[in-house]
Amino acid sequence: MTAETLETREVLLSVAGTTAEDVIAVARRNAKVTLTPEALQTVARVRAHIDELAHSDVPAYGISTGFGALANRHIPADQRTQLQKSLIRSHAAGMGPAVEREVVRALMFLRARTLASGRTGVRPVVVQTMVDVLNAGITPVVREFGSLGCSGDLAPLSHCALVLMGEGEATGPDGTLFGGSGRPVADLLAEHGIEPVLLAEKEGLALINGTDGMLGMLLMAIADLRELMTTADITAALSVEGLLGTDQVFRPELHAALRPHPGQAASADNMFRVLSDSPMVASHRVGDSRVQDAYSLRCAPQVAGAARDTVDHAFLVATRELAATIDNPVVLPDGRVSSNGNFHGAPVAYVLDFLAIVAADVASIAERRTDRMLDPARSHGLPAFLAGDPGVDSGLMIAQYTQAGLVSDSKRLAVPASVDSIPSSAMQEDHVSMGWHAARKLRSSVENLRRVLAIELVAAARAIDMRAPLQPGPAGAAVLAVLRETVAGAGADRFLSPELNEADRLIASGAIRAAAESAVGPLH
Repeated sequence: MTAETLETREVLLSVAGTTAEDVIAVARRNAKVTLTPEALQTVARVRAHIDELAHSDVPAYGISTGFGALANRHIPADQRTQLQKSLIRSHAAGMGPAVEREVVRALMFLRARTLASGRTGVRPVVVQTMVDVLNAGITPVVREFGSLGCSGDLAPLSHCALVLMGEGEATGPDGTLFGGSGRPVADLLAEHGIEPVLLAEKEGLALINGTDGMLGMLLMAIADLRELMTTADITAALSVEGLLGTDQVFRPELHAALRPHPGQAASADNMFRVLSDSPMVASHRVGDSRVQDAYSLRCAPQVAGAARDTVDHAFLVATRELAATIDNPVVLPDGRVSSNGNFHGAPVAYVLDFLAIVAADVASIAERRTDRMLDPARSHGLPAFLAGDPGVDSGLMIAQYTQAGLVSDSKRLAVPASVDSIPSSAMQEDHVSMGWHAARKLRSSVENLRRVLAIELVAAARAIDMRAPLQPGPAGAAVLAVLRETVAGAGADRFLSPELNEADRLIASGAIRAAAESAVGPLH
């Protein structure tokens, strides 16, 4: 993703916290962030407690001591700035490819939110500098590997903190890389009028001891999956039309009353409305010997609905995490500084893994519908592989191979990361969440799901075209009209990859959902 023009919306960082919508706006649409005066006053007031502890003879973790397994060592006052620098430099130990810009922006915004809560003990200049870096469109380079999801996302956040110090690597708004063998990051900050921060007691620890990376990726995955669940209902309904299935199993009285899962009722309602007034569905209500459709058609709301409910549970967890202050030690309202274990990423890691299972299963049932449309033994009169001239042409044969490969990859990605733990820090951190890894694989699984649905869309649209003169319902016709603007229908074999990628783009842009809703109104 490249830098875009700042969104006109302003996102306020206050003591009261922030919302999921704020995170998405900053991460993906470059919304401007503004610290409220109340937040800055609170941060300054709490910092006074840290300054008192820094001058006390009583050791305080992260303020006058070392970190982790070295927490028992007292650090003299004249070495504490070096202590904070050393912490950030040593912990910025990530490797592998750079993660996506939107992930880094979410990570930084969420950390700024925690700093603005007044519970971490940093000076106002620290949180203001992080906000200034975000607003300037500067993106620290964060590497794929380094976080174990416990003691927070230490390495990813350290790469961000290093940039606040004028070190490390970062890209400017135009994507130019600073640091490494190029110009220093301090030059990039200077170009935008930002002074590097000289960290004081506690501040290095406060910048890196949070679950912000995994939470940011969770929030973006939830937003994406909610859109894809609606898309899955649309493509499933088009497959029902293409396979001359029935809409009667989606009647509302079979769902909300008989099996009251809200997600199931929502998906069934979506499919029932997308299929409303469909001549293709009505065409075989009389004289059809089939008693029931296959599970991949008939049970689509049950699968997609369970997925919806799992996404809602994940959002509940994410909302609670958004209300949390993740740091260690943390400054309590009465001024006490207390060690804790709230940095452990288990709550977030579990739901990240749950969502990977969800994405894999929704992709799996979509692939089964596609395969059914391509098989003349099961497609009820469609040509083999939806080819223009089967035998001479292969039609969508290999598109289904691609779909199967994507589903297989998603099944592998559904293996939970959170059940693993490798002790670190000389056994001080002897149980970790692996939540960062759960988040990284979920991002791939969400991408896979969207591509699987794109292939189902192309197949279902071609199947519907091949049923002519039978016509789809108004929603199906609207979707096909949008698709056919850039993706051709049945015919002789041609270079297929661009068409599949175009269908993927249309889904990602929201155009397919918008087309269906233009005919039947807002969908769940």
